[in-house]
Amino acid sequence: MGMAITHALAAGMGGIRTSGDLVARMQMSRGMKLKEAKEYVAGKLGVSVIDLTDETLMNEMRDDLDIARVYALPGKAKGIEAKFRIADLLGIEINCLNRFRSKSGKDF
Repeated sequence: MGMAITHALAAGMGGIRTSGDLVARMQMSRGMKLKEAKEYVAGKLGVSVIDLTDETLMNEMRDDLDIARVYALPGKAKGIEAKFRIADLLGIEINCLNRFRSKSGKDF
């Protein structure tokens, strides 16, 4: 049930339209409670917790940080590239990135 609950809460925050995906990553990777995860992400982004659900602000921030948006734009990160940026931003490891690194033999 943990994954289903985390997904429901992240989707309720707007998912990738705002910061719900980032908050959910912190909940899943570090076992943080929702409030703690929101505070952590807000701190990393340099915004208030309330700003995490502001779709306009987060759209601009995602564009500036190049960490993917709902609609991919030419020249902007998407997919695995965006995941690398998110991992660096949040200071977390993402399993698929570790597998990608080990299979490619390169450190990204």
